[in-house]
Amino acid sequence: MDPRSSRLAQRLAEADQSHLLQFWKELSPEEQADMTVELETMDFQEINGFFKRAMKLSGSNKQEKVDTRMEPVPREVLGSVTRDRDCLKDWEQEGLHCIAQSKVAVLLLAGGQGTRLGVSYPKGMYDVGLPSHKTLFQIQAERILKLEQLAGQQHKTKCCIPWYIMTSGRTMDATKEFFSHHNYFGLEKDNVIFFQQGMLPAMDYNGKVILESKAKLSMAPDGNGGLYRAVGANGIVEDMERRGIGLIHVYCVDNILVKVADPAFIGFCVQKGADCGAKVVEKTNPTEAVGVVCKVDGRYQVVEYSEITLATAETRTSDGRLAFNAGNVANHFFSLSFLQDVVKTHEPQLQHHVAQKKIPYVDEQGRLIKPNKPNGIKMEKFVFDIFQFAKNFVVYEVLREDEFSPLKNADSQDGKDTPTTARHALMSLHHRWVLNAGGHFIDENGTRVPAIPRAGATGSVSADVNINLKDGTDLPIKCEISPTVSYGGEGLEVLVKEREFRPTLVIDETGTHELVKNGV
Repeated sequence: MDPRSSRLAQRLAEADQSHLLQFWKELSPEEQADMTVELETMDFQEINGFFKRAMKLSGSNKQEKVDTRMEPVPREVLGSVTRDRDCLKDWEQEGLHCIAQSKVAVLLLAGGQGTRLGVSYPKGMYDVGLPSHKTLFQIQAERILKLEQLAGQQHKTKCCIPWYIMTSGRTMDATKEFFSHHNYFGLEKDNVIFFQQGMLPAMDYNGKVILESKAKLSMAPDGNGGLYRAVGANGIVEDMERRGIGLIHVYCVDNILVKVADPAFIGFCVQKGADCGAKVVEKTNPTEAVGVVCKVDGRYQVVEYSEITLATAETRTSDGRLAFNAGNVANHFFSLSFLQDVVKTHEPQLQHHVAQKKIPYVDEQGRLIKPNKPNGIKMEKFVFDIFQFAKNFVVYEVLREDEFSPLKNADSQDGKDTPTTARHALMSLHHRWVLNAGGHFIDENGTRVPAIPRAGATGSVSADVNINLKDGTDLPIKCEISPTVSYGGEGLEVLVKEREFRPTLVIDETGTHELVKNGV
């Protein structure tokens, strides 16, 4: 071995990871060079420490339920689109004012591949089968464009919402190429900033790093909570400071209904003086496997369904709602000063969570083995782990049917969180927008499809949810409205009022179009 390789071998021996070089002599010079670079960038003593602490935390969590230490979100920190209707317009105006001053940035968590969807490319590039065939990335980009336009027009100024996109090692190149190929969907290239989250090696239950081939370690992204380390390492906070950003909206790429930089959410957080906020949807089924935002030992956190007993999950208040009903949807608000504190002070204190996985590995003979049961762990941090450090934490409750439909799984019979459920959720929302704006749908016989009123006013980007009209059938009517036309249901009366439409209805910047079955 040359001196460089010898030093590396010594470092690995000190960290009890010498097995990583067991096939060294069989590798080509190129493979040896690549592996040397990969291994030299890693602090194995730090990784061993992560492993020990994560396994210890995982062991203690298995035994202990947190029921007795939990309290629901108190009403004074909660804002709700259904319970605080009188405040919505005010919050929205506050948010639009902040956007008009170019004080708001958006931080997108887009590290995931579409593996469970059956594709190898980034999830944001997925087409759920809308009439327009827009991808998640395009839908979100156009919502940002529209919001810049709405805030700018209202305050007679030009404004900008910078979009920071966190990718992983596996999705960075494909994501950047996709945005470049589509000319950043109309956004300014300089206002779309890509950066990469960290990676950690997968380890077996004895703390040994797993080899996925003779020359390559098994690596995985460090969870969406890797955001804070990545933001620090990539100079993102400094870039935000330089741009005059003070308020940040953080969300996950897979929610087709996400209101990017939602002005009402931002305005609510600003008016409450919050440094950190979480958007939630009401959990109505006690056994729904979703984490809930609550207090544990007096500090806010997300408690996973598996961490509480069924009796606690089923507890209801006097009005019949679940006591612990604030379902977490990975949709958050941070002030810049809070994010700075997290990056500088709190991030190193965050614990890694353990995910047990079936991890392909090479055995001592160098054969690739694909295990049929979990054989090791991947370590990850969660984006919500920092709630505990907030000085003024708030919660904003929205309607699931208006704002949350994640894309996680491939289509299947009665499947959950699939391309079909995402497509139907968006078309159902847009259908309600048309009805709220005074439009009507007719069937193939020219008969109006009856609409059942659920009660309010249009013209706001936070539509009055209690006046949402619902169609008389439960079948989704095919209707898609481009975000470049309407961000949240506003501005549609001029296009649809007192008009009748046959599905499929598409409303975009060129007008209203009815697509018939055999073409346009």
